[in-house]
Amino acid sequence: MTPIVSIIMGSTSDLPVMEKAAKFLDDMQIPFEMNALSAHRTPAEVETFAREAKGRGLRVIIAGAGMAAALPGVVAACTTLPVIGVPIKGMLDGLDALLSIVQMPPGIPVATVGVNGALNAAILAAEMLALADTAVADRLEAYKNGLKSKIVKANSDLAEVKYTYKTN
Repeated sequence: MTPIVSIIMGSTSDLPVMEKAAKFLDDMQIPFEMNALSAHRTPAEVETFAREAKGRGLRVIIAGAGMAAALPGVVAACTTLPVIGVPIKGMLDGLDALLSIVQMPPGIPVATVGVNGALNAAILAAEMLALADTAVADRLEAYKNGLKSKIVKANSDLAEVKYTYKTN
């Protein structure tokens, strides 16, 4: 099985956040790989990874990073593949990472999700892949329909909650 999505993170301490992306991709039956790469500690390896990613068959890269959060931007600078940045909460409640990832210079875009938003990053990656893969599109549609049914059930459950002055 050849991965088409790569999940990378600055260190394995980011795994509790990034594993949400891995679980979603696994559920969607999308082959992926996971690696720890640091823009600051292993810059040569990050550049090699990014430059070789497309040739290895990857289609989307999800990059999680905290604090200075350079990893997504460095990767985006070295590839034409879409890069989705996941700011990891650390210092300043993740605001530092969010601003580092979202404020890219012209020509080097990084799609950015919310702080610790690895699940949304994986959903966005699946949406990108679904443009050319009807099987992924079908699984994604089923997932989103499941989200709708959860809210419908929640409203039904709320209707059963009784208060003296509640009108619905």
